[in-house]
Amino acid sequence: MAFGKWIGGWLGWAAYGPLGAIIGFAIGAYFDKATDNWEGGTSSFRLDDQQSREGERNSFFVSMLVLAAYIVSADGRIMHSEMELVRGMLRQNFGPQAAVQGDELMRRLFDEQKRLGNGVYKQNIRQACMQVASNMDYSGRLQLLNFLVMIAQADGRVDSVEVAALKEVAQWMQMSAQEVDSMLHLEGDSLEDAYKVLGVSPNVSDAELKKAYRKLALEHHPDRVAALGDDVRRAAEKKFQEINAAKDRIWKARGL
Repeated sequence: MAFGKWIGGWLGWAAYGPLGAIIGFAIGAYFDKATDNWEGGTSSFRLDDQQSREGERNSFFVSMLVLAAYIVSADGRIMHSEMELVRGMLRQNFGPQAAVQGDELMRRLFDEQKRLGNGVYKQNIRQACMQVASNMDYSGRLQLLNFLVMIAQADGRVDSVEVAALKEVAQWMQMSAQEVDSMLHLEGDSLEDAYKVLGVSPNVSDAELKKAYRKLALEHHPDRVAALGDDVRRAAEKKFQEINAAKDRIWKARGL
């Protein structure tokens, strides 16, 4: 898939905002071709239902690329394992050409960060996250954050700088920083991990615990991200299973 098609679908909600500016710096001619269609007022942006779903899906993955570049570079090291995980996601979803183009986009974003300086670039990312928050529902943002956590974990460790960057992104997208702590403990098998997944203290009442689980289960239900594609839904299903496994450990410990 040509990268211009990604941007074409994505422009339906992101044109000319902070996120659009960042992408514009990064992809040059690809973006120019897409914006030519937009500025010309062609009917290609009067989307039917299927095109709208594709645009939502493209928006998700372009946003992921922009924010992944911020997370990957947070500790000052560009790790091969983290970049390869992103390439794999793109390859699986959009084909080998998209993986190459996505890799190029991220590398241009790294260059843009150097050009602007960390302070200005960080402010641009903050504004981009706010734009994502305005145009993507909470369940979509949860899954986007989940992918970013997976990328940070790809090299086998998540250091404090990366955790801080993940929590910044979460808060800029109008989410709780506690979501990051929950996601970082999804694969843990201890009772302590289970409580962190549900975002509650071990001394909460049974009623508070059940309320927290119901809220988490509703927000993370795979059906809520079905429009983003089968692969995103599968990732959501895996996460949903891990949430339920954490819940089962706590229920068993409490005799519920």
